[in-house]
Amino acid sequence: MKNIYKILIAFIGILVVSCNADDVENRPVIEPVLAPVLLTPQNDFNIILTKENENEVATTVIWEDAKYDGTQTVVNYTIEIAKAGTDFAAPTAVTTTTEHYRALTVMELNSALVNGGFIEKQENSVDIRIKATVGIGSEAQYSNFHTFKATPYHTPLASSHWLVGAATPGGWTWDGDAETEFPLVSGKTDVYKVTVVLTQNAAFREFLGNNFTSSGNWDASHNYTYYSSNGFTIDPELINAGDGDSNFQYTGPTGERTLTIDNTAKTITLE
Repeated sequence: MKNIYKILIAFIGILVVSCNADDVENRPVIEPVLAPVLLTPQNDFNIILTKENENEVATTVIWEDAKYDGTQTVVNYTIEIAKAGTDFAAPTAVTTTTEHYRALTVMELNSALVNGGFIEKQENSVDIRIKATVGIGSEAQYSNFHTFKATPYHTPLASSHWLVGAATPGGWTWDGDAETEFPLVSGKTDVYKVTVVLTQNAAFREFLGNNFTSSGNWDASHNYTYYSSNGFTIDPELINAGDGDSNFQYTGPTGERTLTIDNTAKTITLE
């Protein structure tokens, strides 16, 4: 009886393998026929991205559908961007959809540009194309490409402080990206450091937050007397501006300097 069971189990196993093999051999083949055709954005498209408009539509990417021979199935379309002239050697995927169009928000496009290594706050030439695929492991079809111009904004760290004032490149304003980001040193929890061009005999102040509007965040800040009264050793090129707000006044020569505030060591240094 045991031998009969063994024989039956072996026979069933052979049938299962045979059926699976037949399924693979008889599976309909889907062959690429026609690649998608990118319609927009065109080569004359140029956009300056700003954080204030991050939820608005930057552009709508539109293309004609790809065509395949074989059993109809869902086609996935991926919008890809790359640095102009690189022949998409290292493309960045922006998003994937099954439609033949996709509205990209300012935030989506900006994130893709920054992740793709494009230079922040500068105009970049960007190649864009559509990648079409069917199922897993299918042969991809690529559309034509267009080249547009885009200026991405800087995406700051949530932990950053900010420098604003006449001594800094942006002056006393929060308009656009005028303020100077003052980030935490990587791996530290209480040390801030930035390299910035400072103007001689002009003032500035450190702000603890940024609401990313032109009105700025003037409330929470640290001035010269905040640090001096808390026992900090302050670089001699920084003095109390005596302007009613006790801002920092930079007395050194105009030029690029590295400012570091170490809240653990209680030091403020300029290099």
